[in-house]
Amino acid sequence: MNRLHTARFEQKAEEQVSDALVVQALEENLAIIRFDLDRRVVYVNDNFAGAMGYKKEQMQGMDHRKFCVPEFANSPDYERFWRNLMNGHSYEDKIERMTATGRRIWLQATYMPVFGSNRQVLGVCKVASNITERIETITTVMTELQEMSDGLNIRAEAGIQRSHQLLKSIEHIAHVSNENMATLASLQRQADSIRGIVQTIQEIASQTSLLALNAAIEAAHAGEHGKGFDIVAKEVRKLANKAGESIVEVRHNIEGITREVDNIANGTSLAQNTVAESQEQIRLAIDEFAEVSAASGELDAQAKEFSKLI
Repeated sequence: MNRLHTARFEQKAEEQVSDALVVQALEENLAIIRFDLDRRVVYVNDNFAGAMGYKKEQMQGMDHRKFCVPEFANSPDYERFWRNLMNGHSYEDKIERMTATGRRIWLQATYMPVFGSNRQVLGVCKVASNITERIETITTVMTELQEMSDGLNIRAEAGIQRSHQLLKSIEHIAHVSNENMATLASLQRQADSIRGIVQTIQEIASQTSLLALNAAIEAAHAGEHGKGFDIVAKEVRKLANKAGESIVEVRHNIEGITREVDNIANGTSLAQNTVAESQEQIRLAIDEFAEVSAASGELDAQAKEFSKLI
């Protein structure tokens, strides 16, 4: 057991991390390609060739522009990109490239100028990793967020519109309710006025009845000469009594009308309070819908901004 342990220790002592082992690790884990000063491939490893859909032999001598998407390859940025590399500036970013089949992929790439002993650029080495799946996942999420934002915004706008329509209807109801309250107040004043008139008529009827009674007494004192007057006095008393009875009936009717008016007024007042509360709730709902719409717009803006960043 001790002999085996000693053998392993001696093996570990002999093995050291060398430049060759580091290069081997890079070759196995990264996609690597190198271009000459004419922008043509002079070296490519299996990882890079596989990511681009080529065999290594096919890529030898190919122009860098062949791997770029048209909108970049045909833009002024492309020449500026290579000019900076030739001036010794490295470049690191997410880049979009075209595979052999025309499929677009995303690479996390670092372009590194390779310098000679006099610091002259001899070529450009590129180290990359394929991040297409991650970018597509993020893009899908961003698209879903934007669609969700658009849906929320549409619903919020529809909610605001419906709330405004409902508020308009409620305001119309409130206006009609106010008019009804004014009408009821007028009816109450008229009922009070009629009640006063009835009271006056009742007093007149009472006085008339009293006068008729006095007239009957005087007619009785007058004997035969007062018989005709007594008949008139009795008829006047009958009329006064009928008027009194009618006045009592009118008073009862007026009191009934007044009670009904009071009941309607109370009910209308409660309805007005309910309408006022509904108006306030609808205004709050409109404000909340507006906040949802604003938040939706902010979400959409952030999603678009994030989409630009990736």
